[in-house]
Amino acid sequence: MITIKVDHQAITAALDSLQQAAVNTTPLMRNIAAIMADAVEENFAQEGRPAWLGLKPSSWLARAGALTKRGQVSAARFERKVRGGKILQDSGRLASSITQASDASSAQVGSNLKYAAIHQFGGQTSPHTIRPRNKKALAWATGRHPVKQVNHPGSNIPARPFLQLTAWDEGEIERAVEDYLRGEVED
Repeated sequence: MITIKVDHQAITAALDSLQQAAVNTTPLMRNIAAIMADAVEENFAQEGRPAWLGLKPSSWLARAGALTKRGQVSAARFERKVRGGKILQDSGRLASSITQASDASSAQVGSNLKYAAIHQFGGQTSPHTIRPRNKKALAWATGRHPVKQVNHPGSNIPARPFLQLTAWDEGEIERAVEDYLRGEVED
């Protein structure tokens, strides 16, 4: 009679490691949240992946802000705010509001700003009245005269998804999972 003895201790140890890794995925989820946060940061840097719809000329002028006494935007302000400006980054508040969170079973990236959703999904803003904050009247580059208030009909905001992953980002997450599991088996 022939007896074959299989030493399965290494296989059993590797399976035990995989089981333990599946129970405590907190380090993996933390890594995935970081990958997603990097992807969102890259979306802002590249102004969308794919590229976001550009701003209307009136939006660029509004971003330029205060007018000179002749009713024009100062050249320095135009260069800084318009020519050097990026979409969804007038003040940088939206991009800097991105937070990440993770636990043993999930990874999340998001923003708590009220206006983040309309930029992500697009939509129509409500009609509202615009009044001056620090002056007695409003004036703008295309306006005919200073006015005390403007009844704004609302704006149609196109979707500019910044909380979005590309195929490459998804591949990064897959590689992170593979590396995590491989590291658990090899330890």
